[in-house]
Formats: sequence, C-alpha cells, structure tokens
Amino acid sequence: MIDLYYWPTPNGHKITIFLEELGIDYKIFPVDISAGDQFKPEFLAFSPNNRMPAIIDHAPTDGGEPITVFESGAILLYLAEKYGQFLPNDVRGRKTVTEWLMWQMGGLGPMAGQNHHFTQYAPEKLPYAMDRYVNETNRLYGVLNTRLEGRDFVAGDYSIADMAIYPWIVPYERQQQDLNTFPNLKRWFETMEARPAVVDAYAKGDPWRSQPAVTEEGKKLLFGQTAQSHTQAAE
Repeated sequence: MIDLYYWPTPNGHKITIFLEELGIDYKIFPVDISAGDQFKPEFLAFSPNNRMPAIIDHAPTDGGEPITVFESGAILLYLAEKYGQFLPNDVRGRKTVTEWLMWQMGGLGPMAGQNHHFTQYAPEKLPYAMDRYVNETNRLYGVLNTRLEGRDFVAGDYSIADMAIYPWIVPYERQQQDLNTFPNLKRWFETMEARPAVVDAYAKGDPWRSQPAVTEEGKKLLFGQTAQSHTQAAE
C-alpha cells in the first residue's frame, strides 16, 4: 500500500497519474497547502522541504521498514523502478527519460511556477517579472514542441517524463500560452488529456479542488517562509 500525501497541484497530479496508470492501491492524505498542513511536524518528519507530494511505501522491495520519499521527481523514479514500468531498462532509453524528467523539475516547473506567482498571486504587478517568466515559459513550450516533432511521447514511449510534464502544461491559459502556436505540443497534450488514467487521476483531486481560492493568510503561508519559520515549524 502506498500512502500519498497530496494536494491537487501539478506536482500532486504527477503521482496520481502514475498510480492510476498502474492501478496500484493507494490512500490519499490531503495536505492543504494554503492552510499550512505542509508545516506540521509529523509531515516534516518525512518531507523536510515542507512540500508535497510525498509518499510512504509500506511494502518496499527489500521487505524492510516502510520507505518515505519526498520530491515529485524522486517519487516517480522510485515508483518506476519498483514496479518496472514507464522507465526503460536500457541505458540510453533510461538516460533520455531522466533528462526530460529533470528538464521538467529544473526548468518547466520552476519557471511556470514563477509565472503563476507573478501573474496571479504577487500583491504588486511587476511588468519585468511577469514578462520574464511568461517569456521563459513560452521558450520552454517551444523546446517541448520541437522535441515532440515526429514523436508520440517525449522520450519515445510513454514514460514518467510525460507524467511529470503534462500537469505543468494543463494551466497553459493561466500561463498566457496559446497551444495553437505549438502544434506538436498540442497534439501530445490532447493525447495525454484523453488517457483514462489521466482523467481518473485528475478526478481524485475533485474533493479538494472546489475549495475557496487562496486567502491572504494562505498566501503568507505559501510565500512568506524563511529558514527561521521553517525551523520553528519543525520543532
């Protein structure tokens, strides 16, 4: 059994997509990030960066004590290795999937996240910051569009790279991007969107997605953390 500590955000959806694709039994423990659940000591005990998702695997392959994993990319790699799915065994195929997983973790996710922050949440609209991250998001969409030329999926066969990237493309309108200008990306996006496991994965978030928008207090929790406040939360 996998315990998934989750909230319906792009990083949360990555893991439900994997679990739904394989039909794995798992239990969701909601982590309301606008209410500060990610700073509770019991959560920080196994997710020290105060970010969800995180998992607890109660049946690790070594037969030992439960294993905890934090960071969405690490979770995808862990699960793919455990179940032998969506990550090639050959060195070249594995290398390519890992490259594009890291591309999402180090590029698309952070840049789109800053796009969201400065265009949606920042108390002051800063044209330079908004243009910087909208433009960088656009550049990354272009990289992905080029990669998908002549390919059904990012790394050839369907993989954890696709699962990682797709949720960060879902809010493309919010990111001020037009998929019609990226035809290869649009074709891939529509293919991903129609996968039954992806549909089911997003449905898992419905009980919490309808909650009220982030409050001003929630914004302070999400965007106002320092090393000192993190230390205090862990105590």
